[in-house]
Amino acid sequence: MTGSTIIKLLFSTLIFLLFMAYLLFMTSFQASQKMEIVPAKTNRLAPVPVSPRPCTCQPGSVQLKDRIPEDQFDKVYQRRKEEFEKWKKRTSSELSKLLLAPPNSPLQYPIQGFTVPPLRRCPIPGTHLTAPQVSTSPDQVHGDSLSLKLSTGEQSSYKVILNVRKGLLSADASLFTGEVILKGDGKAELTVESSSLKLLNAVLASVSYQSSFYHVHTADLASFSFENHGAQFPIIIRQPQLPVIFDMGADISSQVSITIKTFLRYDNLKELLSSIRRFYPNITVIIADDSIEPEKITGENIHQYIMPPAQGWFAGRNLAVSQVTTKYFLWADDDFIFSQSTKIEKMVEVMEAVPELDVVGGSVQGNTFHFSLEYDKGDETEGGCLYRKSHGRFHAIPGYPQCYLTSGVVNFFLARTDCIQKSRFDPLLKRVAHSEFFMDGLGSLMVASCSHVSIGHQPKKNSNQYNKFRKPTGGSEQAFKYQLHFFKNNLKCIKFG
Repeated sequence: MTGSTIIKLLFSTLIFLLFMAYLLFMTSFQASQKMEIVPAKTNRLAPVPVSPRPCTCQPGSVQLKDRIPEDQFDKVYQRRKEEFEKWKKRTSSELSKLLLAPPNSPLQYPIQGFTVPPLRRCPIPGTHLTAPQVSTSPDQVHGDSLSLKLSTGEQSSYKVILNVRKGLLSADASLFTGEVILKGDGKAELTVESSSLKLLNAVLASVSYQSSFYHVHTADLASFSFENHGAQFPIIIRQPQLPVIFDMGADISSQVSITIKTFLRYDNLKELLSSIRRFYPNITVIIADDSIEPEKITGENIHQYIMPPAQGWFAGRNLAVSQVTTKYFLWADDDFIFSQSTKIEKMVEVMEAVPELDVVGGSVQGNTFHFSLEYDKGDETEGGCLYRKSHGRFHAIPGYPQCYLTSGVVNFFLARTDCIQKSRFDPLLKRVAHSEFFMDGLGSLMVASCSHVSIGHQPKKNSNQYNKFRKPTGGSEQAFKYQLHFFKNNLKCIKFG
């Protein structure tokens, strides 16, 4: 063997050894990296931080803080902040908190639907401990893959802890044998320990919860733990409500009332009433009238309520709706006119077929004028962003292809009386208002727009006195509305698209 051959052999051996060292180093490094990211030996739930973020205003939005007089802004903003905190206390509960289910947990517990009346003891359903899986020695299978064999392991003792924040926990005393240790019976934290998994689960099945104070609708957050396993689940505390249901009767007159707000337009009103009687001779009509010099309107099943002069549209709507005794009411402006296409029965049919609906809008001379609302609540400091998108809608109602879910509809609509009486129309808005009712009802009112029921519109008649109130000059009504949105709705900006 020549010298050059020996040198080449040594050089190849050196390269091979360096390569093997590199492989060993990388394997060790990767293993160490994997070891570093193994989670801690616990799966108790930790709070999930959710940072509020400012919302982004649509291009062309009105910045509402700019509509507040500069010398008043600080005081208005402070009052808004204080009122917003009170609103949060009224509307937030433990149900608002984000909970994550623990992986591979031996704990069983209710995740939804556990509701208790206030101050009344009720069993907690479904709490149970499954025998934890115990790992045995690893076996080498399929080359480099590592598998752990799992089996149900018997333990000498099992201990679980339940605790709540707004109530007390108790268990059936007849199950407390010598093999069960129970601590905290009748308190906010309950500990159950036993050498028998069967007996422990029997006690868990008997555990009851009772709220410690009265509230008509709130929630508690229960914690349930075993060794390194932990979970949380909500307990809804709600005062049961009496059902409010209506006897529909045999015909449309016992199902629907027609509500109208009128102001100075008696010629239009009388023409509307005449058209109603052509198609619905017996239906009840409720009129809220804030005219300057009221004129008496008479007729069978016609109820006219005289208001102080010029109180405004929404105040009149509230008055009219407050007098409805039927399941539904139909809203119509005083310058509309009924026709062969004004089939109230078709709107009732949709509402009865889809009980979740609160409002069904029709069309005025073939135009539906529906809109959708896009709302981002943003952060609490600046407020939210609202965008009213004209002609916006969602999806069709199954079985009614002419009807689409949306956020708001035209002034011709059928509504569920009890729901609207809870929502109300803000009487601070007198002249320039309509969308605002649906803004206040966003998230609580289910609204649809249907094109197959239509009402007509009377030709416009010039009236200087009416126009003076209906279209005020100077922009004071619009300015007030923006200021109201800033404070009442905690908005940063708004856009009417």
